[in-house]
Amino acid sequence: MNDSETGASRILLVEDEETLAVGLEYNLSEEGYTVSWAKDGKEALKFFDHEIFDLIILDIMLPYINGFEIAEKVRERDPQIPILMLTARTTKDDRVKGLETGADDYITKPFHLEELLLRVKRMLKRKKWYRKVSTEMPVVEFGKNKIDFEKLKCSCSTGEIRITPREAMLLKYLIENKGKIISRKELLENVWHMNPDIETRTVDIFIARLRKYFEEDPSNPVYIKSVRGVGYIFDDLALT
Repeated sequence: MNDSETGASRILLVEDEETLAVGLEYNLSEEGYTVSWAKDGKEALKFFDHEIFDLIILDIMLPYINGFEIAEKVRERDPQIPILMLTARTTKDDRVKGLETGADDYITKPFHLEELLLRVKRMLKRKKWYRKVSTEMPVVEFGKNKIDFEKLKCSCSTGEIRITPREAMLLKYLIENKGKIISRKELLENVWHMNPDIETRTVDIFIARLRKYFEEDPSNPVYIKSVRGVGYIFDDLALT
């Protein structure tokens, strides 16, 4: 069962640090979520194989299978489920790798409980919001690309791919504001609903992913262009 059937969003918590996991499980349950706790990577994938979840909270450093590998396996099968990655690592390379393997957002240990609960709430809200708004612009074409925002399926020069809701939301926002320069701050506020002072690198990572999918030459984009020192612009001449 999922949230549409029971009214309670189901969360898979993957964390091997017992003290932290018990506290998170309790507080998430107090917020009204149904929580399944996996203590290692193998158990996490077993849960994912047999149950339906609305969100995954995923630690990176895990026994047997690490969080990066789990995120990749989950994304192969379900591009829509939101993934919030927990990490004790603070280097940008680790944060970048987490986002590149499929995480929608990350939070660095130690963190404030209130911040984690707020991010969970916002991620679940965005998931429901996306289901609603994707019907307003179901299909868009530009160049050799065709994006089905409702099904999250795309055809491009490299073949058929699937994108995550966060990738779709970012692309959709750029297209809806075609011809307008959009700052990283605006994207963080309106696509991520995050404090824009936190991490602008996140936006750059997702832009790079979109270019890899939809640009013939990602290093020389013709659709999703950079405006140095300002942000990005979707070329309004690109739409068919």
